[in-house]
Amino acid sequence: MTAETNDALPAEAEQAWLAYQAMGESKKTYFGFLQDLDQKYSKNESPSIAENLKLEQLLKVHDTNVSAFNEAMSKVEEPDARQALMSKLTSASAISSTN
Repeated sequence: MTAETNDALPAEAEQAWLAYQAMGESKKTYFGFLQDLDQKYSKNESPSIAENLKLEQLLKVHDTNVSAFNEAMSKVEEPDARQALMSKLTSASAISSTN
C-alpha cells in the first residue's frame, strides 16, 4: 500500500475533510484581517466602513463554512470512515498547532 492509499477517505468523509479545510482557511483569513484592524486600534485609529463591512463579510463566510463542516460531519455515519476522518483531523490539528 502507498501513502496515498492510506490517506484515502470514503466519499462522505472526504467531503467533511474538504469542508474542514475550507473552514480553516476562512478562520485564518478572518483572524488575519482582524489582527490588521487591531494594529489600527493600537494606534488609536478606527477601521473604515469598508473595513468593517469586509470583516462582517469574512465572518459570514466563516460561519457558512462552519455550518458546512458540521453538516458534512453529520453525514459520516459509517464507523470506520468516521475514525479515518477523525485521525486525519487530529493529525492536521497537531500539525497546525506546531506552526
